[in-house]
Amino acid sequence: MVFSQNLLVYILLLPIIGILLLLFIPSRQTRLLKFVALNAACLSFTGSLILWGGFSKSIGFFQYVVKLTWFPILTLNFTLGIDGISLFFIVLTTLLIPLCILTSWNSISHSLKEFLIAFLFLDFLLIGVFSVLDLLFFYIFFESVLIPMFLIVGIWGSRERKILAAYYFFLYTLLGSVVMLLATLYILEQVGTTDYEVLLTFSFSEIEQKLLWFSFFVSFASKVPMVPVHLWLPEAHVEAPTAGSVILAGVLLKLGTYGFIRFSLPLFPQASFFFAPLVYTISAIGIVYTSFTAIRQTDFKRIIAYTSIAHMNLVMLGIFSFNHVGIEGAIFQSLSHGFVASALFLIIGVVYDRYRTRLVQYYGGLATTMPIYVVIFLFFTMANIGLPGTSSFVGEFLILAGSFKVNTSITFLGATGMVIGGAYSLWLFNRISYGNLKIQYTTQFLDVNMREFVVFLPLILGALSTGLYSNIFLSSLHTSVSNLVELLYF
Repeated sequence: MVFSQNLLVYILLLPIIGILLLLFIPSRQTRLLKFVALNAACLSFTGSLILWGGFSKSIGFFQYVVKLTWFPILTLNFTLGIDGISLFFIVLTTLLIPLCILTSWNSISHSLKEFLIAFLFLDFLLIGVFSVLDLLFFYIFFESVLIPMFLIVGIWGSRERKILAAYYFFLYTLLGSVVMLLATLYILEQVGTTDYEVLLTFSFSEIEQKLLWFSFFVSFASKVPMVPVHLWLPEAHVEAPTAGSVILAGVLLKLGTYGFIRFSLPLFPQASFFFAPLVYTISAIGIVYTSFTAIRQTDFKRIIAYTSIAHMNLVMLGIFSFNHVGIEGAIFQSLSHGFVASALFLIIGVVYDRYRTRLVQYYGGLATTMPIYVVIFLFFTMANIGLPGTSSFVGEFLILAGSFKVNTSITFLGATGMVIGGAYSLWLFNRISYGNLKIQYTTQFLDVNMREFVVFLPLILGALSTGLYSNIFLSSLHTSVSNLVELLYF
């Protein structure tokens, strides 16, 4: 009973235990370092599956709640708990971290111990972001994620612009969050606490809601990212190592959408309705603009980076549809994007590790020499454009069905972005897989090895299972999303 009650704490602390073990292992023992880090990450994932197994779908309030007193004078408590909305973000995070370690098994040689510590620390912070039930602690975890990600891009990035890309990422996201900190301090002053469940019962005035909502919007929008604060993402993706791009696309882009769902909508419902046309407009522009921009890119990673921006802006349409269908679709699509975008960056990493280039013009005809690779690439290309039977189809369909009830014109533009997305995804797959082999650039062809296949397998199963048996996931969302919609309207 005590174990199950404190399960969330154990999952949160497992990466920290892994870090402490790594600190006592000499840097030269690379095999042991990898083994310890991988096992710590896998144990955390196993714990999240147990968390999911014990999660009750019919309970409306938070589960696995643990409260620790921090500053009694300021009534600040460290509170952990999950509902259906945060559950799958934790599962996704703990799944991707061991995959990131596996995909870097042979590609990272310098400062390996520090690299593994950075990823385990990232695991700890991301679990904290999705499970903490206090606004101030959310802000601390939310901003602390910048530190390990800044180091991952700046130290282990692949090209000479990695330092600039790291500063792009750090400054864009940090500057937006300074305003959010001021808003958090104002809420603490007004309410007397930053406890999330207490804040849900507090009613802010209309002008307070608008100012606070916009303060949070500046921070969350840069994480999504929304146009025009999206410029850091392509730079960060291109310069980051493969594992960095995987965790960036798979989880870090979800911090913004999670923030909107968890805080902006329930705490400031009037302001959310007031600013909805602004969000629709920016999201629609973002979907169409980034989709067209992706077509003209020549770098493999830039294409997928702009694809991610388009998909995350589509998620924003679902969130601000203010109905069950759209919000569930937004959460589901976030989960789907975590599988599909992560796999696409892994696909790029496979050929980059072999040929040390990401320019599309140097590839062609891989179907004849790397058939397993091309089959995996085809599957995730189809998933990326929303083929029925894959997770993206379910998420995009629910988002468009939800937003259609609110604004048909914006829904049309969102659907148009999906069509353009299909064009550039198929164009990219065709360029890489078919045509003549570019033997003047690449002379040695090696198909996917066993380690790489093991990395791809859970993502393939995830994209298929969520597409074919979506109710397994949606059923855990229903009660939590119903509570959220009720807070919006009543």
